[in-house]
Amino acid sequence: MGTRYRIERRSLLTGGTALALVPFGASRPRAQALDRVIFQTDWRAQAEHGGYYQALSNGIYRRHGIECDLRQGGPQQNPAQLLLAGRVDMIMSNAFQALNYAREGLPFLCIGAVFQKDPQILMAHEGAGHDSFEQMRGKPIMIGAATRVTSWPFLRRRFGYTDDQIRPYTFNIQPFVANRLAIQQGFVTSEPYTAMTAGARPKVHLIADAGFDGYSETIDISARMIAERRDVVQRFINATIEGWVQYMAGRDTEPANARIKRDNPEMDDDRIDFAVREMNARGIVRSGAAETLGLLAMTEAKWTSFYETMRDSGVYPPGLDFRRAYSLDFVNKRVGVG
Repeated sequence: MGTRYRIERRSLLTGGTALALVPFGASRPRAQALDRVIFQTDWRAQAEHGGYYQALSNGIYRRHGIECDLRQGGPQQNPAQLLLAGRVDMIMSNAFQALNYAREGLPFLCIGAVFQKDPQILMAHEGAGHDSFEQMRGKPIMIGAATRVTSWPFLRRRFGYTDDQIRPYTFNIQPFVANRLAIQQGFVTSEPYTAMTAGARPKVHLIADAGFDGYSETIDISARMIAERRDVVQRFINATIEGWVQYMAGRDTEPANARIKRDNPEMDDDRIDFAVREMNARGIVRSGAAETLGLLAMTEAKWTSFYETMRDSGVYPPGLDFRRAYSLDFVNKRVGVG
């Protein structure tokens, strides 16, 4: 905490190889202690967290005056509980969690979204006749408990799926590989790779492309931190955007990937490369509003659409003040656009 550093104010470069961002808010002294931010991810280190690791490993957070304590998640952790208990400053979450804050009247909210498209998929086998969402109606589908209350209600309403199609998903790829007629949930950046390395030829259906338009890998925070440390929050967001711009462009990512592999030995270069390719090809990080407003962008129109979709799917009640779930104050500033 006593480390000193120099802040240089520079213009935003929108096409060069080095990206420098102008801090928002009041001007700051040229030398001062770093502001510590504890950020909790939602799972073990992976390419899907790459922009945070990029900002940490390449000194971007420090250049913005932030000492980022980046903590990886895991099966025994509940990031939302850690946030509510005040044990971390920010967490990686999703649009459902933000709407849950609003439904429960909790003073927490979402301030940015890395994933413009939710990466959830249904995965079938090539040549098995499951080439569209409609063709999977009435067929057994392996899903987990969390999916039952998130994307499944959408699929049920949108495509006429029924709960008797549900089979338990144990997060083991072997039942899928062994059964050519099997269908299972997954993430576009993960399960297809595992299936291919096991010898299968997966047919991937991105649920977001069927109208499931919630934000994912969001950044959630307390209203109190916004009130008390607003400048710190803005600088963290700016640095995170810069990290994601670099990471998705494949610019000097070796230190970030090395840290990812150190934190999670299950990751290797091929798995990381596959995830980054899929995120770029599918527009997971850069699509929609993010193309013009900058990465982490959010819009009221998309929040409204998502709430109404999930309300009509029976997940949220009518009349919910869903606008309490998010703030657009820290994003949509065209940081990193170019």
